[in-house]
Amino acid sequence: MPSKPPPALADLRRHAIARTFFTPTTLPRAIARLGFVQADPIRAPARAQDLTLRQRVAGYRAGDLERRYAALPIEEDFFVNYGFVPRALHHLMHPRSPRTAWTRARRAQAEAVLAFVRARGVAHPREVDNEFAHGKTINWFGGSSNASTQLLDEMHYRGLLRVARREGGVRLYAAREALPPPADPRAAHDTLVDAVVAKYAPLPLATLGQLLSHLGGGVPQWRAGRGAALQRARARLAHARIDGVDWYWPAGERITRGEPPERVRLLAPFDPLVWDRRRFELFWGWAYRFEAYTPLAQRRLGYYALPLLWRDAVIGWANTSTRAGTLELRCGYVAGRAPRDAAYRRELEAEVERLRAFLAPR
Repeated sequence: MPSKPPPALADLRRHAIARTFFTPTTLPRAIARLGFVQADPIRAPARAQDLTLRQRVAGYRAGDLERRYAALPIEEDFFVNYGFVPRALHHLMHPRSPRTAWTRARRAQAEAVLAFVRARGVAHPREVDNEFAHGKTINWFGGSSNASTQLLDEMHYRGLLRVARREGGVRLYAAREALPPPADPRAAHDTLVDAVVAKYAPLPLATLGQLLSHLGGGVPQWRAGRGAALQRARARLAHARIDGVDWYWPAGERITRGEPPERVRLLAPFDPLVWDRRRFELFWGWAYRFEAYTPLAQRRLGYYALPLLWRDAVIGWANTSTRAGTLELRCGYVAGRAPRDAAYRRELEAEVERLRAFLAPR
């Protein structure tokens, strides 16, 4: 039998859509399938993690992840970005060896806070601040924060604490029991790389390298092994060169070549399908930008523009607002106008109804 022709860019685009929008399942299975879920605190109309999960979890409502977090086998932590990671992958990232060593005074502070948290079981940052009165400090954004909050962040990153749950969006901490390092660090590193690839595939070589650099934030102890890890990944992953670009995806995974479903999806700005802006432009020929932190006068798409997927094309974006309890949608289109076919209008209305149901209180 003749062999199948190599994939074209359109095949990779459709495969990216088909593999990331798997049949909606349970929350634990969806997180395991995704490998990790990026988090963002902005609600417009909901947090990014909730907008991502609503496309992949049957009956999902905004806030379900926070409500169920304590009972799920996941951890809130930094991976290639900040979010939620299955516990099996989380264990591979620790113990971390941060690049900056603590001073003796800072370590003493951390030990005192750790003892306090252990005694409490679960501690709110306000309780820590009331107990130790560490004062104020300059945060990452140039503003003022409680020094206790910054210390808790550092202790969480170093694996001394874990997020036990959230209350009103605030992280509550518990002591994290230390586990031995992976018996085979190289194999553990490769497992983490494969989890990244599985989420964002198919991806260009430049993005693969970028993500391995980001992974250095999750496993700083292996930063020096990034180059070797990239070489091993390129050797074991499936690969194709299309229009001068090298693309990679999990070994043994067959490229989907079927027709895309007639469905509209409003996506989170950090959804796996659109996270890589480089791939986005290769797939759809225009530049999507997340503009929540862009000055108002410089915004082109809007404060929290949701990429608008129709069939296998991201044809524009939508901004949402609520007026008198009613969800309103304002769409923009790359072509300057909406598709004229009735199927698009029908499917857009269906997606808006799904969004309303997702936002309704449970």
